[in-house]
Amino acid sequence: MSAPVQSSLNPTICRRMLIAHLIQQLPKPNNPALEAATGWPRRTVQDVIAKGLPGHGTQVEFVQEGVRNNDGYYVLRDWGSFDREWIAAHLEEICRVLEVRLD
Repeated sequence: MSAPVQSSLNPTICRRMLIAHLIQQLPKPNNPALEAATGWPRRTVQDVIAKGLPGHGTQVEFVQEGVRNNDGYYVLRDWGSFDREWIAAHLEEICRVLEVRLD
């Protein structure tokens, strides 16, 4: 009998998978939207996008809207090594590992 998926998931990788999933799912996902969805601080969200995701070949682009530097949203251009179907199928376990509730 194999161990449940949740017990073998790495929280660091789960954070990266969840942010990629949210960027794909939220309408015009920006830092405030991602912070609200996860309950994480701005710096954590920014670090995952800027440092964590590129390490998996995941490509995220910021689409500028408006005149201020932070006016805009993220677009996921390439999932890299992540399997989006696997993430969607295991989203509940990922959220449980991270103690995040998506509403």
